Amino acid sequence: MIIVGICGASGSGKSTLAKRIKDSLACSCAIIGQDCYYKSFPQLPLQERMLINYDEPNIFDYEEMIADLECLQEGKPITKKGYDYTNHLRADTDELIEAPEVLIMEGIHMFHDQRLCSMMSLKVYMHVDIDICLLRRIKRDIKMRGRTIDNIAMQYIETVKPMYEKYIENYINDADFAIMRGGKNKMAIDAISAYLTTKVLAERFEKERIAEKEQPCVEDKGSLIDDDD
Repeated sequence: MIIVGICGASGSGKSTLAKRIKDSLACSCAIIGQDCYYKSFPQLPLQERMLINYDEPNIFDYEEMIADLECLQEGKPITKKGYDYTNHLRADTDELIEAPEVLIMEGIHMFHDQRLCSMMSLKVYMHVDIDICLLRRIKRDIKMRGRTIDNIAMQYIETVKPMYEKYIENYINDADFAIMRGGKNKMAIDAISAYLTTKVLAERFEKERIAEKEQPCVEDKGSLIDDDD
């Protein structure tokens, strides 16, 4: 299984890029968002959960993420994780994700844990102007997450921008390459798709070679009847 990591600021186009890459591939591919692995605090009332810093690295359960990746690498399915942004609680499902040939992991702190980075064949950083990211975030949070401008502005000032400056903008140093202009950059999509297609074909060839090598050798002992008789 080939693992691709996509990292960058909130609103930089990570999800869009992941979907475009998946659509461009002619092999099995799955996308997992890091947001699905937020730690959950059901014991706290909603008002307290709303005040938690959801933009700092340690809010994610890296141990669970790594355990799921290891299962997929072994060819075992995992359950699809989820998150309820309105109530700030985990919303996991019973739906299974089978091991794909390509797995795309995307999130704001996708490069924070070096154990995760070491599992990735390709690390991509979304290098998009932070003001553009903010405008995209406002549009998304209002439309898809039911938030108000005041709530978005408060979160941006208190956690989003500080965590971007402290952590996220520095992840570019861990990337194999950076993508400009967001997730609709066709040249970048085509380049990544070509790279992954080559990797997938190489892995398929290697699996076939190993399978052929492991097949038992049948010795030809010839006919049991002597032709001269």
